[in-house]
Amino acid sequence: MLSLEEGKAAVKLARDALAAYLQSRQKNVPEGLAPVFEERRGVFVTLHLNGELRGCIGYPQPVMPLARAIVDSAIHAGTGDPRFPPVTAEELKRIDIEVTILTPPERLEGDRMKLPQAVKIGKHGLIVSKGMLSGLLLPQVATEWNFDPEDFLCQTCLKAGLPVDAWLDPQTEVQCFEAQIFSEEGPGGPVVQRELQQCGCE
Repeated sequence: MLSLEEGKAAVKLARDALAAYLQSRQKNVPEGLAPVFEERRGVFVTLHLNGELRGCIGYPQPVMPLARAIVDSAIHAGTGDPRFPPVTAEELKRIDIEVTILTPPERLEGDRMKLPQAVKIGKHGLIVSKGMLSGLLLPQVATEWNFDPEDFLCQTCLKAGLPVDAWLDPQTEVQCFEAQIFSEEGPGGPVVQRELQQCGCE
């Protein structure tokens, strides 16, 4: 778990990395960060403009040190999300940034019909994979869209490009993870840790 101060540093790192890349195409990971930034962690960086999604890219698996993962994710969220045109340096001043730190994904096993009972809204994010197709939704997506557990499973399947009920197929891998979410309160504003409303709905 990151402290709030480490979360603030994570968001600052994301903003500074994207700003530097937009300004001079530089991609540097600063030194002297807290030890947690040397640990391998999964992470996503999300950009919002006027409350609307403006980019979201990350690493579901802990494949590299957190600091490097944040820098890469921030740059790609701003310039490489295929759903949006690249962010401009001027536009960045109006964008607020959110950094989501992930725990390692764990496979959900057991009776497929009972999978929704294992999914906790406000606590879990989901990854659904089959063959070459894979999709991920962060925990905050379920709360923002008022999904129940079955909706969340179905929407993650759609994100993967799979049929909506693919989670019922034993050949489909379903994983869950937890997350810490650190968000700016407005572009470049104070950083808070977001607490999602948890739901034990069956």
